Amino acid sequence: MFRIRKNDVVVVISGNYKGKTGRILKVFPKQQRIIVEGVNFIKRHMRPSQNNPQGGIVEKEAAIHVSNVQLVHNSKPTKVGFRNLKDGKKVRYSKKSGEIIDSI
Repeated sequence: MFRIRKNDVVVVISGNYKGKTGRILKVFPKQQRIIVEGVNFIKRHMRPSQNNPQGGIVEKEAAIHVSNVQLVHNSKPTKVGFRNLKDGKKVRYSKKSGEIIDSI
């Protein structure tokens, strides 16, 4: 199970886009990769279609490895841990501040 999820805000901690912040658009658990908004752009040559009648070169985000990002909580990058509460709920928490992020 990943420690980060879709719609989480993350910061890139290594690679060409180091320091950039973005929201997770898509998660690929089997490949351990994610697509982050505004990070790792690639160019694709698209042939004309109904959605894109002009065709041409389109820039879009490519997947990056999950180990290259860190969750942003309270505007600071943090590691994420799991904790079981007394009522039996499993929650994600920030290892930096100890605060609960959300429940699973």
